[in-house]
Amino acid sequence: MPQRQIVLATGNPGKLREMAQVLKPLGVSVVGINEIADIAEPEETGETFAENARQKALYYAKATGQWCLADDSGLQVDALDGAPGVHSARYSSDITPAGADRQTTDRANNAKLLGALENVPDELRTARFVCHVALAGGEDILLETSGTFEGVIAHTPAGENGFGYDPLFYVPAHGCTAAELPAEDKNRISHRGQAVRSFAELLTELLNSEA
Repeated sequence: MPQRQIVLATGNPGKLREMAQVLKPLGVSVVGINEIADIAEPEETGETFAENARQKALYYAKATGQWCLADDSGLQVDALDGAPGVHSARYSSDITPAGADRQTTDRANNAKLLGALENVPDELRTARFVCHVALAGGEDILLETSGTFEGVIAHTPAGENGFGYDPLFYVPAHGCTAAELPAEDKNRISHRGQAVRSFAELLTELLNSEA
């Protein structure tokens, strides 16, 4: 298996940790974009997770001259007609100070979501995490996969693991929130874990074809 470095197009340490854990067995070196260069983030103009993932992957592949892996993921809440969707990371931008750190933003996003669902009964609080992963080299998308993770939005946050909306994302099959799951369990069933494992299978085939 040839050794290759893949740049992960994110500054989110949680995403880097989760993806690196799945891809490490392939013998591929995974590094965050911040370790390569100080590159301005691209504007995300896509209307779907797939469009945004492709945009980011191509942008950073061109900027770095390396294979770049990007994901776009977020939360779709049925009672909110699929919101926050592609705006998940910046859902609370209207009430969060500019330049706020990730923890502050996460807390604000969760608070806004709870407010939006304040009068919604349990049976209508169904939701899912969606992740689309794309790998770009040069001006081409080389591989892409998707994954989904079904759950229910809890009334109060619980758990210290994970990030983003994980403390509010209750997983009925496990009787806890995503933030209460051990990392290995979350990676096994999560939207990102599913997408990255599928990606790993395709990447293995691609690397073998280059050998």
